[in-house]
Amino acid sequence: MSVTRSILGLIVPALLCVPSGKTQSTQACPEIPSADALVAGCDLPLPQPFDVDDQVPAIQPAARIPLTVPSGTPVRIALDQRTRITRVGELVHGQVVQAVYAFDQLVIPAGAVAQGHVTKIAPVSAKRRSLAYANGNFSPFRKYEITFDTLTLPDGKQLPIKTTVSPGTAEVVHLVSDPAKQKQKNAAARAADNAKQEAKDKIHDAVTEINSPGRMQRLEGMVLARSPYRRQYIERGTRFNASLDTPLDFGVETRTAEQLATIGSAPANDTLLHARLVLGVNSATASRGTPVLALLTEPLFSADHHLLLPADTRLIGQVVQVKPARHLHRNGELRFIFEHIETPEGSLRAMQGSLEGLEVDRAANMKLDEEGGTRATDSKTRYLSTGLAVVLAVASAHTDTEHGTTDASGDPGVRAGAGESGLGLAGALLSYAARSSPVSIAFGAYGASASIYSNFLSRGHEVVLPKDTPMEIGFGNAHPGATTPKPQEPKVPQ
Repeated sequence: MSVTRSILGLIVPALLCVPSGKTQSTQACPEIPSADALVAGCDLPLPQPFDVDDQVPAIQPAARIPLTVPSGTPVRIALDQRTRITRVGELVHGQVVQAVYAFDQLVIPAGAVAQGHVTKIAPVSAKRRSLAYANGNFSPFRKYEITFDTLTLPDGKQLPIKTTVSPGTAEVVHLVSDPAKQKQKNAAARAADNAKQEAKDKIHDAVTEINSPGRMQRLEGMVLARSPYRRQYIERGTRFNASLDTPLDFGVETRTAEQLATIGSAPANDTLLHARLVLGVNSATASRGTPVLALLTEPLFSADHHLLLPADTRLIGQVVQVKPARHLHRNGELRFIFEHIETPEGSLRAMQGSLEGLEVDRAANMKLDEEGGTRATDSKTRYLSTGLAVVLAVASAHTDTEHGTTDASGDPGVRAGAGESGLGLAGALLSYAARSSPVSIAFGAYGASASIYSNFLSRGHEVVLPKDTPMEIGFGNAHPGATTPKPQEPKVPQ
C-alpha cells in the first residue's frame, strides 16, 4: 500500500498539478512531494471552458430546393375526345402523356387532365383555296390555334396554367435505332416510390387508352380526304406541346449534402437519358458543326437511388453529318451527337451520346439507323399509286368494245378511275357523268403527271426535328484524351 502511494505521489502531481495561485499556467509543479504524501501541495488545474465548435463538427444545414417548373417547359397532352373545328371557344379535353419533373420530383404525373379551348380559326387564303379547288377539295383545311388553361392532378388539385400550344401531331410513332438492343432502364421511372402502385396503374391505364389512329381509322381518313366536302376535326389521340408561359411553383423540398453529393457523377454506359430538343434541327438549314442543345425531361438516378442528374440538365452537342434534300426525290439526312453534360453548378462533363429513340409524326416518314442518324424515307406505295395513275391515263384513251358495240367514251369504270386520279371524288363524278373520252384523258393525264412529279421528280423530304421533340440519348463515356472546353452553344430565344 505504501509503495502504491509513493508511485501515485510522484506521477500524478507531476502531470496534473500547477503551482498554487497559478491554476491557468501550463508549467510543471515545482513541489516534490514526500514518498508517503497522499495529496500534493499544488492546486489541481481548473477545467477549461468547453468550446462546442472545437469539439463537435458543425452540422451543415440541409439545402432548400425550389420545385419550380420554368416557363417554356412543354407539357405533352393528347386529346381524349374528338373535337370539331367550328368556332372559337370550342372546348378541348385531353390528358398529360409525359410526366413533368422539377429537379428530382414528379410534379405533373402522366394521366393528369388538361382542359382548354380553341382560340383562333384562320381564314383560308385565296391562293390555298384555288389550289384546293383544283385538286377537288372544296373544304380546304383551316389553320387553328388552341390553348390549355387548367390542369387537374390525380389527387383532384386544379392548377391554372397559361400555355402556348404548338400544332398538333395526329399520328405519332416512336423510332428506335436498334430494337434488339437491350438498354438499361432509367431509374427515374421509380422516382414516385411513395405513390401507391394501384394509383399508378390507374394512371397508366388511362394514358395507354389514348392511342394514335389505327389502320382502319387511317383508311377511313384516306377515303374522307378524297371527298370534295368534309368536316374538320381534331382527332382523338392528337398530341400537342403546351409550353408554359409562366412558371409553376410546387413548393420547396430539403436535401442533405449527402443526397446532393452524387450530382454530376457519370451514369453507367448505355444508360438512356430522356430529353427534348431546345431548338429544332432541319437538314435544309443545318451544317456540320451546328450546335444542338437538349434538356433532360426526367431525373437520372443511380442503381442505389442516388441522384446523378436532375431534370433540366443540359446536353450539348453538334451536327456531324447532314445532307439536304435534292431534286429527283433525293431525301435529306441528319446525324448529331452529344459531347457534354452541363451540371447544375455550371461545370462540363465530357460524354459520347447518340440518338437511341425519337418520337415523330408518322407523316414525316423518317427512320433512325443504328448509329443514331435520321433520314427521310418514301412510302413504297408511291410505285403502286404512280403505276396505277399511268395505267388509268392510258386506259382512258381506249374505246370500250362490248357485245359487238363500241362506246367512244370508254369504259365507265375507267373514266371514273381516271377522274379520281386527277381530282379525287369530284373528278370521278365529273368524268363519269361527262361520258367524254377527251375529258377522261385529261383527268387521267393530269393525275399521272402529278403523281410522277410528286413521287419521283420533285425535291425529296427534309429531316425536320421540331422544337421539344422527345428523344432518348444513349450515354457513353467520352473517348480517352477528350477535353472539355466550353462548347459553342445555340442562342435560345427568350
